[in-house]
Amino acid sequence: MHELNRWFSGLPALIMLDLDGTLVDSAADIALSLNRALDDLALPPVSDELVRHGIGRGAARLMDVALQHVLPPGDSSAQRHVESEQLLAAFMRRYEDSVCEVSTVYPGVRAFLDAASEQGIALACITNKPLKPANNLLDALDLSRYFSLVLGGDSLTHKKPHPEPLQHALRHFSVSAERALMVGDSRNDVDAAKAAGVRVLALPYGYNHGETITACAPDRVVATLAEML
Repeated sequence: MHELNRWFSGLPALIMLDLDGTLVDSAADIALSLNRALDDLALPPVSDELVRHGIGRGAARLMDVALQHVLPPGDSSAQRHVESEQLLAAFMRRYEDSVCEVSTVYPGVRAFLDAASEQGIALACITNKPLKPANNLLDALDLSRYFSLVLGGDSLTHKKPHPEPLQHALRHFSVSAERALMVGDSRNDVDAAKAAGVRVLALPYGYNHGETITACAPDRVVATLAEML
């Protein structure tokens, strides 16, 4: 990990990595499950592009975005809340049944995780995806073995962009913020890292709600994680 060592002036003790859009291209499976859930409720489908822009803010937020596109305006806030809850429940059932039909690991990820593990660097996966489907996705793609800590969006009181998940990981591994690195693909990752006082490495290929990752001002951007090896 020569390039990471040079940039960090020594290897970090802990690397925290986002899941969707960072390690795994999971948007197609999320879109499949969402559209199946919409069909369960007799609602029309949404586009893959809408799903890609909505990933990262949590499943509940994605349901709200989908309903804004498939329901006519004028529903009361109470009615819309009920519809969102129904869609979320249907989506979670569908997604837990088919979390990895077509999801793939991004290029360079396995080589980076292998190298970090060989160097004895602690690895944590910190995602806003609920913990159960996050673990199922990691298992399906043979990535779970790399992580001694996985935090989902429902693991703690707060999720990214709040710094609590990163701070929890720092305490878990007894590592100072100065010796840790966050790797992600969205503003949520960048803002959480900055709030926790952790350096952040960003990837441009993920899901950042239509915003370029450079606009989020991470400490560094690389095309793939292989560039840090």
